[in-house]
Parts: sequence; C-alpha cells; structure tokens
Amino acid sequence: MNPQQPGQPPVQPPHDPSKPVAYDQYGQPLYAHPPQHTQPQAPTQPVQPQPVSEQDAQQNVAEGATNPQVVYMTRAVDPHQQDVSPEIAAKHDESVRRYPYLNLSDGEYVISAVKRHPIGLVSIWAVVGLAVLVIFVGFPFLLNSGAFLGGRSLSASAVMSGGIVLLLAAILFVLGGIIATVIYQANRFYLTNESVIQHIQTSLFAKKDQTISLANIEDASYRQQGIVQTLLNYGAIRLSTEGEETTYRFNFVANPKKEIDRLNNAVEAFKNFRPVGDD
Repeated sequence: MNPQQPGQPPVQPPHDPSKPVAYDQYGQPLYAHPPQHTQPQAPTQPVQPQPVSEQDAQQNVAEGATNPQVVYMTRAVDPHQQDVSPEIAAKHDESVRRYPYLNLSDGEYVISAVKRHPIGLVSIWAVVGLAVLVIFVGFPFLLNSGAFLGGRSLSASAVMSGGIVLLLAAILFVLGGIIATVIYQANRFYLTNESVIQHIQTSLFAKKDQTISLANIEDASYRQQGIVQTLLNYGAIRLSTEGEETTYRFNFVANPKKEIDRLNNAVEAFKNFRPVGDD
C-alpha cells in the first residue's frame, strides 16, 4: 500500500452498492445504484380488431364484458323489399285512389278519415245569416223610419246607392261564410296502419301536414265538455308523443270516443307487431 503523498486528495475506497450513501429527513436509507441499461424492445404490431357477429356482440354486452368489441355491419346494395300481402296491397291501392294527396308508403292504408262535426258549419252560417238579416232588415228599417234624418225621406239616388252598398256587404258576408266552410272542412285527421296524419288548414293559402308514427304515440285521449258537446256527440282528440313531449289536438271530432278507441287499438297492435285491423 503506497503512502499518501502530502498535498494529494484522499483516495476514496470503492462504494458498496448494498450500503446506503445517505439518509433522508425521515431516517430512511438512500442507495446509489449504477444505471441499468435495458435492451430496447422491438415495437409490437397493433392488434387488428376481429369482426364479431351481431349475436356475439349482444351476448358480450349482456355478460358485462369490459373489452370493447368492434362490430362490422353490412347492408345490401339492393335492400329486401317488404313483403305485402295481396289484401294489404288492395287496401293500399284503394287508399291511394281515394286520398291521392296523402303520402302513403308501400303497404300503408287509411283506416279512418276523421271529419269535423257539422256543428261548426252551423255556427259559421248562423253568424252569416244574422249579419245579412241586420243589413237587409234592421238598418234599412231605421233609415226609413226617419229617426236619424229628422223625418225627411231619402232621394231615389240615395236609396239606390244605399241598396248597392248593402248588397255588396251581404255578398261579402256570404263569401266569407263560403271561405270559412271550405277551411273548416279541409281540416282532416287520418289514421293509417302505420301513422297518424293531421291536415291543418288555417286559411285559403296556409296549410300544413303533421305525420306521427304510431310507435311514437305515448297517450291518446278525448274530451267532451258541456251539455252541447255531450248531446251532439262531438269533442276534441288529444295525442302526446314520446321524447319531445309534443301535444297534438284536433277539435270538433264527431264521435270522439269511437275514434280514440280505434286509434288506441291501432297503436297497441302496431307496437306489438300484430296486424292492425280496420275496427
């Protein structure tokens, strides 16, 4: 062993890796180990997802499988056409002939075409008749009585001019009644074996169609209020749909209970994949 020369730093003995080199503030030993060089691993090829059948995918979901599976679905270029029986095809052709303005799909036919009760027409023409009566009886009677003219009589030209004005007013009231009748009768409610179609006409140049699938109808009910509606057997139909919670109403329905029963039977049959009957 060579003695240490004066002025040279002391020679440190080699460090034993199994002994601690220091201690932390909690008294735990700290070790100094030489870096370990590991061999680089070859990159692994990504695992391609294997296609599984739809039945296997549903079984994995039912069993609570945690590993996601990729399901590859195929769709035919030429999809299979729905088989329509000759009876349903005949009903579809008849509905297309009777209601050419409805957009009916293959195999869809009209079960019921609900019209409004005639009570609405009575109300319209009662107003028109009252207005015409006031024009031709009440107002001329007051003029001829001289109550507003100080007893003076009208000249022939004034009577003719007043008669023309009254006639034009009566014609306008009658035309208004005809237009109101057309708009009132144009509002229809159609029940098919697949959907409900409501044709809404608010004026001669404003109309729209609302189509509701039977699968989306959550509740269907009717309402009769008052002695007049009960005696004349008319009321309102109310439909509510799932999801959007939209409510549809159709007023002045003749025999609303019969129509709502027919609608509920159609909805129940459609949701249970049973043939929808006409009753």
